[in-house]
Formats: sequence, structure tokens, C-alpha cells
Amino acid sequence: MWMLPGQNQSWVSEFILLGFSSDPTTNRILFFVFLPIYLSSVLGNGLIITLICVDTHLHTPMYFFLCVLSLLDTCYITTTMPQMLVHLLAHSQTISFAGCWLQMYVFGALGLTECTFFVVMAYDRYVAICYPLRYTAILSWGLCSRLAAGTWVVGFIFSLMHTFFTMWLPYCGPNKVNHYFCEGPSVRSLACMDTHLIEMVDLVMSVFMVVVPISLIVASYIRIVLAILKIKSTQARCKAFSTCASHLTVVILFYVPATYIYMRPNSSYSPERDKQISLFYNVFTALLNPVVYSLRNKDIKRAFLKVMGHGRVDW
Repeated sequence: MWMLPGQNQSWVSEFILLGFSSDPTTNRILFFVFLPIYLSSVLGNGLIITLICVDTHLHTPMYFFLCVLSLLDTCYITTTMPQMLVHLLAHSQTISFAGCWLQMYVFGALGLTECTFFVVMAYDRYVAICYPLRYTAILSWGLCSRLAAGTWVVGFIFSLMHTFFTMWLPYCGPNKVNHYFCEGPSVRSLACMDTHLIEMVDLVMSVFMVVVPISLIVASYIRIVLAILKIKSTQARCKAFSTCASHLTVVILFYVPATYIYMRPNSSYSPERDKQISLFYNVFTALLNPVVYSLRNKDIKRAFLKVMGHGRVDW
């Protein structure tokens, strides 16, 4: 704690992240559970990035967007997991006020970027299926770069607003955050003032950054489904559906838990349940995304075998 000059009120200078358990034995077990998950996520996403960069056959808009998604997932999980792993073994689980602010900002920025980036990937599938002959002409490298960069800009700008409203609140009492990282609602619950107005602003931002992207994704897939149903060949129709299945899977894995956390009523707030649910959109999506895309994608498998020295592989 530190004292504000000229006042008798103490202010929080650091927070304590309670994590999942206070029992050292349980924490050691969790460490050996989460460490392989984190390493697998980083290696899996790093492998996809490497394959797409080195294999010229994968230099298409779809794989460019997949490469950006893998980079996002790697950064996203790295924002929280290394610190959580250290806290599982350390005697102290403290984080400075500035460190908490920074973690909350970067985590929110990457999460919001991923929200909007899924819309870009849906647009990519829409163009590929509805306008296959004009696919590369519509999605030029210039447009792809601007779309990708735009999602990052939107994410970091809106996250700055969200973080500012939360960290601007006075924190003068308890400093124990019932979470494994500085998550907005968990930190805000420690504020020494009524946060109703801030929560309303946060809800409006959440609606804009969650409902709008979901609506655009649904609209894209309605057009995609209608276009696929017009295809006469059953084999071509199945192939078209298959190209969308991976994207739909990762969208569901990310949006369902994130929507519950940030758009549910405050009365249903449950710290223990929220910590578990946040693992899905923060940890497990980063782990499963490379698996989902690689298992269903022959081009990724072919590129991997080429890198491993198997030469040309016919499927």
C-alpha cells in the first residue's frame, strides 16, 4: 500500500493473484499439467507459422490469415501462462499495479483483435466459395495486409478504453484478485466505489465487440451455405463445407466461453467458475487451433512432410 499525499487513504500498489489453489502440492501438480499445455500451444502455433512461411504453396490469403491467427494465439496465451506457471511454484503471487494494468491491456487487446479477426477469416471463406474465380483478385495482398493490421488497431484501441475505465477506479482496500491473471471483472470487484456505470460502459463495449462480429460471421455463413447448396456435385459440396469446418470450430471454441464471461449479468458472477471458463478461450483455444487446422488440412500435412524431408507426397 502507499499513501496518497495530503490524504489519509491508502492505495493499492500491487495485487495478489490467488490462482487456482493455495495448497503447494496442488499447485505443483497444476504446474506439471499446464507447462506441457503451454509448450504444446507455442510449438504447435509456431510450427504452423513456420510451414506457411517456408512453403510457397501456402502463400495464399487463407494461409496468410491462418498464420496471423497462430501468431495471435501464441501472443495471447503468453500474456498469462508464463506468469501463472511461475506463481504456481513461487511463494509470492504478487503483481505490481503497473504490471497488472499492462497485462490487462495486452490480454484485452489480443482478445479483441482475435474477435474481429475471425470476421476477416469468415470473409475470406465467403469470397473463396461465393467468388472462387475472383478469389485472389478480390483478396489482394494489399487488402489482406490492411484487414489484418486493421483488426490489431481496433483491438488495441478498444482495449485501451476498457483498461483505462477499470484501472482508473480507486483501489484502497483488499488487493487479492481471485483469478490467475489480471482479468477486468475480477480486478474491478476490488474497487472502492460503485462500479455500476463502468460496468454499463464495459457491457456496451462488449456488445459492440462481440455481438457485431458474431452477426457478421453468421451473415457470411448464411451466404456461404446458400452458395454451397447450389453446387450440383456432392463431392465439391462436401469439400466446400470442409474448408469452413475448421474456422467454425475455432470460432465456437473462442466465442462461447468469452461471451459468457463478458456478457452475463453481474449477479451470476462466480470467481471460481469464471477462472475455469476463461481457460477455454485463453488456453485451450490456442492449444486446439493448430490441431483443428492441421488434422483437417492436407496442405498443412503435405508442407510438414516436405519440411521433414519426405519430399513430394501425393494424397
